[in-house]
Amino acid sequence: MTQGFLPPWEVVVVHVPAKIVAPVISCRDMDYRVGFGYDIHPLKEKRSLIVGGVDIPSELGTIAHSDGDVLVHAIIDALLGAIASGNIGMHFPDTDPQNRGRESISMLREVVLLLEKEGFRINNVDSTIVLESPRLSPYVEKMKQRLSEVLKIEGDRINIKPKRGEGLGDVGRGKAIEAYAVVIVYKDNR
Repeated sequence: MTQGFLPPWEVVVVHVPAKIVAPVISCRDMDYRVGFGYDIHPLKEKRSLIVGGVDIPSELGTIAHSDGDVLVHAIIDALLGAIASGNIGMHFPDTDPQNRGRESISMLREVVLLLEKEGFRINNVDSTIVLESPRLSPYVEKMKQRLSEVLKIEGDRINIKPKRGEGLGDVGRGKAIEAYAVVIVYKDNR
């Protein structure tokens, strides 16, 4: 029996002489990849705060070349990392005027198309957003819905964990927002 992460859709039933039926799961024809992403942006008054494609009411917003959506940026880096295709800055440089003020969700759409072109699909996303204020919990379901549409996966395959910086560092002092993301992508090589 193969050890490790196994896809639930590849269950094969094997009959053994003692009439015991045991599931044997194989992923030899599947190419699984894990990617990790991180992003941080400083905060400033009278700026927009976009997180997970959702406009969050706040007195502070991100300072960034694009719309500064740290969650989407972290997911983009995780997806690109999973397929060994660099990072967000390589694909969407801040020196390109077309990226000034650009919606991060549109960049994520392009990255999803790149994955599909390479034959990969997204299995799941696990993420953490660290922000002192405002609290993001009331917006998590809306973020999941928005990301689900772009990532082309069900909302139950997206996890978003809002946290606070508890007074530590720039994030804890309310001067920055950061996000972390881990993704699993796969390609069926059969």
